Amino acid sequence: MYSEKQNQISISEIGSFFSGGRIITLEGQPTREVQVARNAKPRFVDLNGDYVTGQAYVQFTRQAKPVFDSPLMFWHGGAMTGVTWETTPDGRPGWQMYFLRKGFDTYVCDAVERGRAGWSPYPEIYDTSPIFRTRNEAWSLFRFGPASSCKDENRLAASFPELKFPIEQLDYFCSQFVPRWTDHGAITLDAYYAAVEKIGPVWLVAHSQGGNFALEAAAKHPELFRGVVVIEPASAPADIGNAAQVPHLFVWGDYIGGSETWKGYRAQVDAYVAQLQDLGGNVEIIDLPALGIVGNSHVPMMDSNSDQVADQVFDWIKRNDNELGEN
Repeated sequence: MYSEKQNQISISEIGSFFSGGRIITLEGQPTREVQVARNAKPRFVDLNGDYVTGQAYVQFTRQAKPVFDSPLMFWHGGAMTGVTWETTPDGRPGWQMYFLRKGFDTYVCDAVERGRAGWSPYPEIYDTSPIFRTRNEAWSLFRFGPASSCKDENRLAASFPELKFPIEQLDYFCSQFVPRWTDHGAITLDAYYAAVEKIGPVWLVAHSQGGNFALEAAAKHPELFRGVVVIEPASAPADIGNAAQVPHLFVWGDYIGGSETWKGYRAQVDAYVAQLQDLGGNVEIIDLPALGIVGNSHVPMMDSNSDQVADQVFDWIKRNDNELGEN
């Protein structure tokens, strides 16, 4: 049950753990002579042996006296890491700090093969090579401006009107992109399930590709989640499963009508929402432009009004936490 507290945070522990993963043994690999350490002589490295692969990384911040019984977990989107939630491109505190100040313990994840989760040899363990995100793709896919204006020197003039993303920090934002494999959904979900099982049911906040994972996770394992907040999910699963047992919040930004990709994703997700509603699910949609909150990009947690959007999410969690506590 929530009650207002001061914004001071008393931290009891900051730490991390890995979840999921398995051992794969490689044989028949060449032995290589490599200068492993700078200024040292080369040495032989044997690439045969056991590799740990398929693990996620989770960083936690636990409070001395959390306000909420259940923690809040963050899942990032494609080509990104937990950095999504830690800070904004223009240096303001991110949603991790926002929700810490609201009284949650927080768990920020790096998915399999992203960030500090590490990745594995390919094609020896991963069947395919990774793909990488360009600044050009981010400009249009994240709806900062028309695709044709990506290379314009005056990005402020080229971006969408009233855009809330700090476009002057575009290059800094793009520096957080990491390689990704597009066929690792199953192993990623397995690692995420292991993380949630370790800490108990969570309030989940997930973005883009992570939002798609979140919908599938809630459909298959509703017992792991108090509620699911999906920020602009990139599509939705075909099987709705037991998702109606979990409260769902969907959050959408601006300029979707000008993107064929996002119109398609939105239509697919809207159809999924309709199924949830038909099954009697607790579903709410926050369409920011419809509320008069204009100019948000695909990354509202990084836009200049990120706290205003977080307020909407927090109010929903607080209402549903109260309702769950009364049942």
